[in-house]
This record gives sequence, structure tokens and C-alpha cells, in this order.
Amino acid sequence: MTIDDVVFRRARDSDAAPMADVWLRSFATALPDVRRVHDDDAVRQWFRHVVVPQGEAWVAEAAGEVLGLLVLQGSELEQLYLDPRRRGRGLGDRFVDLAKQQRPQGLELWTFQCNGPARRFYERHGFVATERTDGRRNEEREPDVRYVWPAPASPPVPA
Repeated sequence: MTIDDVVFRRARDSDAAPMADVWLRSFATALPDVRRVHDDDAVRQWFRHVVVPQGEAWVAEAAGEVLGLLVLQGSELEQLYLDPRRRGRGLGDRFVDLAKQQRPQGLELWTFQCNGPARRFYERHGFVATERTDGRRNEEREPDVRYVWPAPASPPVPA
């Protein structure tokens, strides 16, 4: 598979289960030390009843297989997850480009402070850290960081 074989499209109801599976595999691989608050069935229900029907959800697909997902909600980049076997092939770059096209006025997102690869990825794409928390506001109780694109006029928060 090459990046040219991948189709980026809006998610359909039938994509909910494979999207949830990608999310579960990606979370387990990227964040093995972060406590998951919801079990696999709850994650699948969330994708089926909330993420796909209520959000602006996109998938990357090749040969009928969902390889990654992007979810936008207002100016928030809510979810960007790739199948761990498909990382490093440009899918994430294409998803960020898509998100910027869909939200040219700007984007914001949260990621866990411990997720160094995600932080470097977003910084490489022009996102700037603007806030850090101790994790009290997220379900996992994990310190997180807010990123904004385009960069705000005020200086970024030090690392």
C-alpha cells in the first residue's frame, strides 16, 4: 500500500466498529501507561452512538480497511488515531492537512503530556502549546497539554 492508494472520506455508520478498533489498538500502543477509563465495549458504543453520528468524522481507507481516523468538533481536533501498523507513512500528515483545510480559521487540541511522539508531531505541523494542566479535568487524570494552530499572538507556554 502506498499513500496514493488511500482514500480520505467522511465516515459512515458502517465505519464505527473499525474506527473503534483502530482507536483501541492505537491507544494501547501509544499510551500503554495511561489508564483507560472505558472498556472496549464502551469505546465501541461511543463510536457507534456519538463519534460517527454526531461528530465530523473522517477515515483513511485502503482496500476496504480503515487505517486511521480524524474527528473534528467545532475548532477542536478531537481525535486523530492511526492503526499502529500504518504509522510513518504520511497518513497523519494528510489528516492534519485535511483538518486545516476544514478549519482554516484555526484548530485546537489536547494531548497527554507523556505522549512525546504526538507532541512532536503536532509541533512539526505548526501547533503551539498554550496550556498545561495537572490532569484533573480529563477522565484519565493524566497531565495534558493544549495546542493551538495557528500560533497565538502570545508566547507559548514553556515546556
